[in-house]
Amino acid sequence: MNSAYHRRVAVPTVLSTAISRELADEAITLFTPLGSTEQHGPHLPLDTDTRIADAVATGAARELAMLAGDDRAVLAPAIAYGASGEHQSFAGTISIGTPALAELLVEYGRSAMRWCQRIVFVNGHGGNIEAAVSAVRLLRSEGRDIAWWPCAVDGGDAHAGHTETSLLLHISPESVRRESVRAGNSAPLRELMAPMRAGGVAAVSAIGVLGDPTTACGEDGARLLETMIRRCVDAVRRWTPDADGRLA
Repeated sequence: MNSAYHRRVAVPTVLSTAISRELADEAITLFTPLGSTEQHGPHLPLDTDTRIADAVATGAARELAMLAGDDRAVLAPAIAYGASGEHQSFAGTISIGTPALAELLVEYGRSAMRWCQRIVFVNGHGGNIEAAVSAVRLLRSEGRDIAWWPCAVDGGDAHAGHTETSLLLHISPESVRRESVRAGNSAPLRELMAPMRAGGVAAVSAIGVLGDPTTACGEDGARLLETMIRRCVDAVRRWTPDADGRLA
């Protein structure tokens, strides 16, 4: 066995450390994590969504590099700012808003598609969906093969609760301030939407947590991450974007 060869094909090309000629004349699928910089309660870092999107994109690109037997899955640096206006009452949040994010994604796509075949935005923040849909619809109408995929799990809680805390306990346990973990508002999201539209997350949770992170564990995080990576890989391999550009 040529171990050097197998190490090479099992690792996706990383855009930030690649050189230009490595990316020429290739049928490249570019994985771009899409996150946010926003409060995640008293125990999780501001870049939680970005960390999760990056972990899913990295895992999916690695799996596809192994399946394809070449380096055509390329991992881009994450876009770490999104539409996070609902968290603006909390210090540290930086929101560029939906129109600016949509414009950024459009120009990003137009530029990158000059040398890659496909782009998938791996989205880790629900507030980015409107911008992703708007941008991807426009780019696809221009003939560019671009789609987006959400980092979501069945039955997950809304924000900084069991789901995200478990994921970070697996992805980067050192970033979780365990001594500060506190349960937040666990009411169904549908009951919280009206007050959140009026006053943001602070209107329904003084600590910025929607869900119960006290039950989180790294083992659950590992399972959740594996599920999201598998679903992302399957969706990219099928490549059947719906009317909103979301991979099914």
